[in-house]
Amino acid sequence: MNLSRIFLTCLAGVALTAAAQTHKEGVEYYKADQLGNAKELLQRNLSNPGTDQAVSNYYLGMVEFDNGNTSGAAPYFDKGLAANPDYGYNYVGKGLLELKKGNLKEAEKFFKEAEGKVKKDAAMQIAIARAYYDADPVTYAKQIEKYLEKARKTNMQAPEIYIFEGDMLADKKDWGGAAAKYEMAANYDQEATEAYVKYANLFTQVNPKFAITMLSKLKGLHPDSALAQKELAEAYYNNGDYANAASEYGAYVKNPNHFKKDEDRYAFLLFYGKDYQGGYDYSTELLKYDPTNFTAQRFQFMNAAQIPALQNQLIPMAEALLAAHRANPANKFAAIDYNLISDELIRNGRADEGIQVLQEAIAEDPENASFNKALALAYVNANSLANAADAFQGYIEKTDKPGYNDFIQQATYAYYAGVELKESDPARSEAYYDMALDYAGKGAEILPDNYKPKKFVGDVAKQRAAKDKVASAAQPAYEEAVVLLEASQDPSRYASDAKEMYNYLGNYYLDKKDVATAKKYFNKYLEFDPTNDAYRKFVDGLK
Repeated sequence: MNLSRIFLTCLAGVALTAAAQTHKEGVEYYKADQLGNAKELLQRNLSNPGTDQAVSNYYLGMVEFDNGNTSGAAPYFDKGLAANPDYGYNYVGKGLLELKKGNLKEAEKFFKEAEGKVKKDAAMQIAIARAYYDADPVTYAKQIEKYLEKARKTNMQAPEIYIFEGDMLADKKDWGGAAAKYEMAANYDQEATEAYVKYANLFTQVNPKFAITMLSKLKGLHPDSALAQKELAEAYYNNGDYANAASEYGAYVKNPNHFKKDEDRYAFLLFYGKDYQGGYDYSTELLKYDPTNFTAQRFQFMNAAQIPALQNQLIPMAEALLAAHRANPANKFAAIDYNLISDELIRNGRADEGIQVLQEAIAEDPENASFNKALALAYVNANSLANAADAFQGYIEKTDKPGYNDFIQQATYAYYAGVELKESDPARSEAYYDMALDYAGKGAEILPDNYKPKKFVGDVAKQRAAKDKVASAAQPAYEEAVVLLEASQDPSRYASDAKEMYNYLGNYYLDKKDVATAKKYFNKYLEFDPTNDAYRKFVDGLK
């Protein structure tokens, strides 16, 4: 079922503007353990009105520390203190760096100074406990417990306490204990965004419905939070609910604090949620503002290929997309790109170009069996049956467990390759006939009651027979094949093969002067073609 169509206004015309954003959004991402996103937002909004430089620099320093760049963290803490020496958390940051150097006494001085900037504050006490934990949870176990206890005495309901305890339990892989702590933090303070996200992250893969419930609460409390929108969209995606995932991403990508890379994700969701028109509209809108947006090009074409009204516009899109891919190695294709582009070229009578695209795909991803399968069909469209057989052979070799249909398909390609080369290259023709019989035999091992493998025996026998023996060469195999066909549940499915074999057998017995048997087979033919009056007249006239 298609998603509801999501109409996009001009992206540049979204009412909210980047200038309205401050340090708060970056802090929110940092507390949710999304360091890369936190850094991008903190830096993006650093100069915006309303941004607290002391806060921004503290969290930028913590991002660097958590990423293992302790030397890169120090300048941020210094900048934060220069911006506001009364913001105590930058002293915590400097104390953390001293702990990493092994300078406990220097660290304690910084922590004392940090505490002096606030009046009994549980959040500050937990920040110091975290500093000890981040430096060495074993060496500083007593200090961690000391500051945890101070925080409890200061404010037993401070959410920072339970988030920190949850993080420590999560580090020990006590997921249930961690979830309980995060839930307590959210209950004590609905503003503790990170508690909702951390809780949801514990369940988003194993039980996404739990994550959806928690994140829906968060979004209800903070409907404009980019983090809430994004995480809820991901939870819906993990639950296989592409419609709601796309809807949430539709709101998120309009948020000025969304990330450009997530525009790709939204385009992906629209396509795989089968909202092809919505996906096409969105990708087209992106291309208006950046015609070189390769991902937007990809999804514009992918969605357009599913919309009948756009079929006449596909070739220019396919050509532009292929050119962009070939011009820049960084513009990577997935299997669907190669397959859709080659299909479109072949559909427009450009089989040679479609084949080239699939050959490039195989060179790029030689283990992907689907490319060989598509290449075989492309060669069929180009009337090159030997190449089709060779390509499909590659498909079978790359497939872990080829089945009956695969074997019969290869027997078909090989048989017609033999016919194709019968006059021009007899030796290769014979090799393809052998291949056809080999794969027909593999098919018979899987479905011994199916007529098709036995028919191939007769077909090849006809091709190999001398001219004066063609009329009799296939008779034994066809006799066996029609018995199996007639015993099948729905013989009418195989009308073309049935008529071919009945007509052959009828003529075989007619040549043998066995008119009764000949008429039996001719009448069988007519069961599959009852309106063929000329054929019926011929049969009725036999004496």
